[in-house]
Amino acid sequence: QVQLVESGGGLVLPGGSLKLSCAASLRTSSNYAMAWFRQAPGKEREFVSAIRWSGGSTLYADSVKGRFTLSRDKVKNTMTLEMNSLRPEDSAVYYCAAAYGLIWSSLGLGNQYGYWGQGTQVTVSS
Repeated sequence: QVQLVESGGGLVLPGGSLKLSCAASLRTSSNYAMAWFRQAPGKEREFVSAIRWSGGSTLYADSVKGRFTLSRDKVKNTMTLEMNSLRPEDSAVYYCAAAYGLIWSSLGLGNQYGYWGQGTQVTVSS
């Protein structure tokens, strides 16, 4: 059974940092990609960041560029999102997603991902 398991969410003060991880039981390949999406109450799901497994190329939403860093560990089959300078508007449930065969222009499209985790809550508040 395919599983994506997120960890690392929690409550943090504005300006603080958190690290989210996603462990995948999927078999990776040269065209495999993983991503983070988030959804705040009353809002649509939005793209945060994605990474191509082969080569490690990353893509970021403008709202997180320069603050978030995405990386992957090919041995452990995990993806890690380091979030710095967090803002209240970053509060959301963060979802890990995975897909095969995505072209670069599709990495930010949630409907292109076939595998999803259960989500982890991130709350940025004083």
